Amino acid sequence: MSRRPLALIILTAPDRPLPRGSHLLESSLSRTTDLSTLPPPHGLLLIAAPTLSPPLSTLRRTSFPLSSTAAGYSVLGGPGSGPVDLNGASLEKHKSLTYLNGLSLIVGLIIGSGIFSSPAQVNINAGSYGASLIVWAVAGILAWTGAASYAELGGAIPLNGGAQIYLSKIFGDWAGFLFTWSAVFVLKPGSAAIIAIIFGEYVVRAAVGPDAENASAWINKGVALAGLTAITILNCLSTRLATRMGDVFMFFKFVALLGITITGIVVAATGFTWKGAPNTEWKTTGWFDGTSTDPSRWAVAIYAGLWAFDGWDNTNYVVGEFLHPARDLPRVIHTAMPLVILSYLLASVAYIFVLPTSIISSSNTIAVQFGSVVFGPVGSLVLALIVSGSCIGALNATTFTSGRLVYAAGKEGFLPGLLGHIGMPGSSQSHNRLQRRSWVSRTVTRLIGDEEGGIGFTPINAMLFNALLTGTYIVVGEFGTLITFYGVAGYTFYFITVLGLIVLRVREPYLERPYRTWISTPIIFCCVSLFLLSRAVFAKPGQTVVVVAFVAAGVPVYFWRVKGRGRRTKGEERDWKFWRRWGRSG
Repeated sequence: MSRRPLALIILTAPDRPLPRGSHLLESSLSRTTDLSTLPPPHGLLLIAAPTLSPPLSTLRRTSFPLSSTAAGYSVLGGPGSGPVDLNGASLEKHKSLTYLNGLSLIVGLIIGSGIFSSPAQVNINAGSYGASLIVWAVAGILAWTGAASYAELGGAIPLNGGAQIYLSKIFGDWAGFLFTWSAVFVLKPGSAAIIAIIFGEYVVRAAVGPDAENASAWINKGVALAGLTAITILNCLSTRLATRMGDVFMFFKFVALLGITITGIVVAATGFTWKGAPNTEWKTTGWFDGTSTDPSRWAVAIYAGLWAFDGWDNTNYVVGEFLHPARDLPRVIHTAMPLVILSYLLASVAYIFVLPTSIISSSNTIAVQFGSVVFGPVGSLVLALIVSGSCIGALNATTFTSGRLVYAAGKEGFLPGLLGHIGMPGSSQSHNRLQRRSWVSRTVTRLIGDEEGGIGFTPINAMLFNALLTGTYIVVGEFGTLITFYGVAGYTFYFITVLGLIVLRVREPYLERPYRTWISTPIIFCCVSLFLLSRAVFAKPGQTVVVVAFVAAGVPVYFWRVKGRGRRTKGEERDWKFWRRWGRSG
């Protein structure tokens, strides 16, 4: 295998078609050359051999992402290579996310309300203290295998959209569209609605006190809608503001979990509690007494643990905006996952030290119970505020990434093109006038605006669309079927996407992969995903049918929305296609 950096520029006459199979290949040359400075005539192509040049016969069987240029991922001379204005811009052209921002996105969404509110499903089904800790560790490691697999995919295909892009690239547009159909309309807004509702409940609990149990559900929903509105507006203002909020919430969550851990250890060592005699069950009962021997109960426990770790794929939705995606994405994942696993284990041990088994296995407000036992009413108030703050941080993270998912779907043609715009329609000139109007506007832009785009350089339409769907779920408030939907549809797409990594290893062995995980990692994750899917299907067959029906309903929509547009005349190109197979007829 020789190392031959090679670039070939082909010029064709305006009335001549391009050579069959011509497209852009990713190479080290295109990564260091500002190709956007070249004014391409009709038919200008750059064909660059990879750093490791395989035989031409292999190249003809291998598909590659389009070249990474200063103008973003697009056909040279296509829509993405021209001058950039606010409405024709792309987030991938204005990279601003750092390692810390990526860390806060994953941690911000994983640590939501689960570990603070209701780890009861893990404890009930595991059957003992020790078994529950094992479940938390196993669930965290399994989530880590999925995250590591996504890290490889994100490095090989560094574009916004996450699984939507990976599935489209590996299996075809139909797979990417069905994921988009499920994630945009149910998975992302539905999970955000659950987070918002829990936020509302804890804010009301902190404000009203014990009487919160009798408060109207519409009060909780009103607070949830207010929180959603505030977070959406802040995310629409600028990427910098949203990521800074995420960084703050991440440190806040770690400090809160550290505080719970230290408090639990102090109570265990000193026996001090506000309510008198401390809990001694952890001393008098064997930590593995009563451990369940039923595989089904262990499956339910692990499933509940994986729900608490959900969000590990969050950074992949915005990988195209990272300043250094190849370097930072694996670092983010391999830092966030062990930190979250350790935090969950320490918090669980703290709960065991302070609370009896009966409360741990039944309460859906375990953190508030913890604060009440140790510090009394003041502790309940403080822990309620901590949980609500954790939820609003998670809501910020999911709003940020969900907006990018909808935006990528709009750019890809899966959703109306209006959702793939940056800023509001026609806002480019007014935005520039606002920047020139006064020193106040310039100061505000400098403080919270993005360096190149200023205020409003975000996928506003996409985030408003996501907020509308999330608000609808908050008002409807039916979450039982939604959780089953997540368990079936969510892990089906996780499974197919990670399976795609294995397919990509075989189909495209020469594709540049800045990070490669062990091959056993995606295999383990796929086996576990199939096991969990089978348990969910057998446990809730009726709701599973509803999930399958919804996903199947996306098939005719795909043929209407995407496949129908593929019937084009000879010579026409699809401007939303990110890649093209080498050797396929144009």
